[in-house]
Amino acid sequence: MPRQDPPQQPPPVQRLRVRYAKRGRLRFTSHRDFSRAFERAVFRARIPMAYSSGFNPHPRISYAGASPTGAASEAEYLELALAEVLVPAEVHELLDASLPPGLDVLAVVESPGGSLSDRLQASRWRIEVDVPRPDAQRAVEAFLAAPEVTVERMTKRGLRSFDARGAVSSLAVVDAAEGAQTTVELVLRHGEPAVRADDILSGMTRLGGLDPAGPALLTRLDQGPYDEATGEVGDPFAS
Repeated sequence: MPRQDPPQQPPPVQRLRVRYAKRGRLRFTSHRDFSRAFERAVFRARIPMAYSSGFNPHPRISYAGASPTGAASEAEYLELALAEVLVPAEVHELLDASLPPGLDVLAVVESPGGSLSDRLQASRWRIEVDVPRPDAQRAVEAFLAAPEVTVERMTKRGLRSFDARGAVSSLAVVDAAEGAQTTVELVLRHGEPAVRADDILSGMTRLGGLDPAGPALLTRLDQGPYDEATGEVGDPFAS
């Protein structure tokens, strides 16, 4: 018998973009774990998803610019393809109620078209590290003064070395909240290779001789279009 082609799914009738946060202990959720949790939340919320074609259809969810495991974030993004037109505010409420605390939906908007990933050109980070402020300041100055900062990171293809300095738009010690650790803010341009906030911390530690009393807390605050003139990270949902 001739092999039958898999059924073709109808195209989506609406696309929604979602901004969500990873907070507290949920920052240790891997991207794979989050994607599974999110698909379960979509199912529990009974959101009418569009599905891919093929022998193993799956809900059409596109993830963009996921933060590394262990980093908290206020600016994670994904896009949903739907089989029915829904009100974004209702989807926001349904998703937030279906996800565990710490994985929190912050905004849902209708997609204007185009690539969401292409709008995520840079990230703004907060690094909280348990060292005296003068030590952090010296490490920041040493990092910024270096023409190149080579760091190493273990990847799926083994240990990789690359320059982290070129991706840094700004790096500065800032005033911390009362009782908080020394705080550094960082703006990273996205590119290849993808430089992460922990790479910058590694470079600062090596150049500045930092000796933190405990692990640093990395939090992505914003992610979006990059303004070359101002060095600021914009809102990817803005028109």
